[in-house]
Amino acid sequence: QVQLVESGGGLVQAGGSLRLSCVSSGRTFPWYAMGWFRQPPGKEREFVAAISRNGAASRPAESVKGRFTISRDNTKDTLYLQMNSLKPEDTAVYYCAAQFRGDNGMGLTQTEYHDWGQGTQVTVSS
Repeated sequence: QVQLVESGGGLVQAGGSLRLSCVSSGRTFPWYAMGWFRQPPGKEREFVAAISRNGAASRPAESVKGRFTISRDNTKDTLYLQMNSLKPEDTAVYYCAAQFRGDNGMGLTQTEYHDWGQGTQVTVSS
């Protein structure tokens, strides 16, 4: 089990950028595929992006492709989400999540992740 703490959320105008960070406790971070999910107001939590253990593979959701980039630094036990060209519909609580894996794959659904951060609010004004 890992403890995850997100940061970097805030209020930004449409078209702006934010970078979210997620720091993992302990030294087991390289054993986990990581994902970002978000929950818009009044809606279900949804997949945003995922990345493999070594960072060689990643997958964004169609809704953020070309605008958001997921990355990780295993030397710092940290996951990132660079968000550019933000839209009001990106407004949500953003969560990072960890999936323990023995291979270099990654989960794309929230049921595959067992460790979650507390979330960070991102608000995009029009």
